[in-house]
Amino acid sequence: MHGEIWQWLLAGGCALLAGMAKTGVPGLGILVVPLMLLAVPEPKLSTGTTLGILCVADLFAVIYYRRHAHWDRLLKLSPWVAIGLALGMAGVWAVDAWRIDQVWFTRLIGLIVLAMIALHVARRFTAAENVPRSWWIAALFGVIAGFATTVANAAGPVMNLYLLSMALPKEEFMGTGAWFFCIINLVKVPLFCANGCITAQTLEWDAWLLPGVILGAALGRHLFLRVPQRAFEIIVLVLATLATGALFLPHPHPPSPGAVQQEPAGR
Repeated sequence: MHGEIWQWLLAGGCALLAGMAKTGVPGLGILVVPLMLLAVPEPKLSTGTTLGILCVADLFAVIYYRRHAHWDRLLKLSPWVAIGLALGMAGVWAVDAWRIDQVWFTRLIGLIVLAMIALHVARRFTAAENVPRSWWIAALFGVIAGFATTVANAAGPVMNLYLLSMALPKEEFMGTGAWFFCIINLVKVPLFCANGCITAQTLEWDAWLLPGVILGAALGRHLFLRVPQRAFEIIVLVLATLATGALFLPHPHPPSPGAVQQEPAGR
């Protein structure tokens, strides 16, 4: 950010949304990525700043829901997520080295997730009591989540859909997701530091945005306690669909991380 008031206000809104998404309204977090790209037009710095506020929001989510995690679900995902992370880093390297259009990766993720949402809805209408437990379910979601979070910070819709398919109570939904994203985002920190996404400058911006994250976390928790289980599931599914659709919106700057653009062209 370059000190413009509108940029700071937009970044503050991103911090608020990140806090709400982690503690009570899953799905809002995907909006942070495109809005932060407008507030911070340089791609790598935008990505690093976003990861910083997400990590802080993850800590609040873990504090609130630490006792409700479904660890067997996470253990099933972990090796596949690791594969997805490796593929994602290869994708990031390809974008840098070969100047591949990163929007192509983002929209590919969107198409895959939309197909998964359609399958989930179809399953709920045909066999609502049948909860999928096959190993390939964890493999599919894990690889896509790992790839999506590395390439586009877009694992939210994937993980939310996975947890919905497990038919978890909303507390276990939040607790399992809280630990997943806390761990996965902390793993990404050294990778992003090595790639130049996290710098002293992005950490300073994150420090200024901390009050927004705290406020959003408190607001999200307040809303969560007042939403019934059935309404919660519907809200998550709708937000996951809308969030996936946001992946197809015009990119606000040239997609190559190597490009430097000072003015946003318009997530």
